[in-house]
Amino acid sequence: MICKVLHITGKSFLAQALAKQATFEGYSARYYRVTRLLEEIKLARLDGSYTRALARISKYALLILDDFGVSSLKPDEVNDLFEVIEERTFSGSTIITAQLPVKEWHAYLGNETITDAMMDRLIYSAHRVEMKGESMRKMLALQ
Repeated sequence: MICKVLHITGKSFLAQALAKQATFEGYSARYYRVTRLLEEIKLARLDGSYTRALARISKYALLILDDFGVSSLKPDEVNDLFEVIEERTFSGSTIITAQLPVKEWHAYLGNETITDAMMDRLIYSAHRVEMKGESMRKMLALQ
């Protein structure tokens, strides 16, 4: 077998591959783009199912939050994102993919207290993978 080594990045692809493997091994997994998750939470607040929605999200063994930092967040969305992270602190694994370097999260979220609390819950048990290279989508489009 001949393997072609490509120096490309594919954060979403890698996260989804890890989720697929987790499901093969019997774990539950859920993928969300951050904007879609926050929209779902907003709707849950409006229809009175917020607590149930958080409980449902927190019970997945693996939660993928994709495209963190791509679009700006409102203060209530920052709070909701923190609530999701808080609910999952001891109940499962969370993968966050981001274009945004971790050192810029404070400025992006705009709330130092919540950012500190969120990072406290994430970084001490985290495995951080920094990917470098051309976008996987760009490379595939050139083939």
